[in-house]
Amino acid sequence: MDELAPVIARVAFVGVMVIGGSIFAFSTFIMASLKQLPDQEGIRAMQQINESVFTPWFMAPFFGTAALSLVAVVIATSNTDQRWWLSLLGAGALYFLGLFVVTAAGNVPLNNKLASVEATDPIAHEVWRRYLIEWTRWNHLRTFASIGSALLFVESLRLMG
Repeated sequence: MDELAPVIARVAFVGVMVIGGSIFAFSTFIMASLKQLPDQEGIRAMQQINESVFTPWFMAPFFGTAALSLVAVVIATSNTDQRWWLSLLGAGALYFLGLFVVTAAGNVPLNNKLASVEATDPIAHEVWRRYLIEWTRWNHLRTFASIGSALLFVESLRLMG
């Protein structure tokens, strides 16, 4: 199974970079741009983004990289005699926990709450202000996790070299 390790690490690295890049964009300028819009426009724009994300172009690498990360963890724990095992374990665990689990436990519930709000509702302003802060905090965590995971996949590949 350790022949699979470099293949899994390379493909997972690409997945982390694709997903991490899109998440990085939200942390660095998309949320700041939405915050500058009038609340109703920002809410509607984010609601549309949250609906539009369900495409194969995003979901395949998001879920695929999560699956590959779990495979990387299994391969790593099956090869503890290799120099690369700990880097591969960390890379897989960091993506799965820091992106996949954080998304499911942090960002998705906030997205669902925002989806239930009508932009013209009197409470929409407060929901939107809280959403911007909380969602972005979770997203920053996902951004750092993707950077760490990518670095660890690269380190595991270096050690496999």
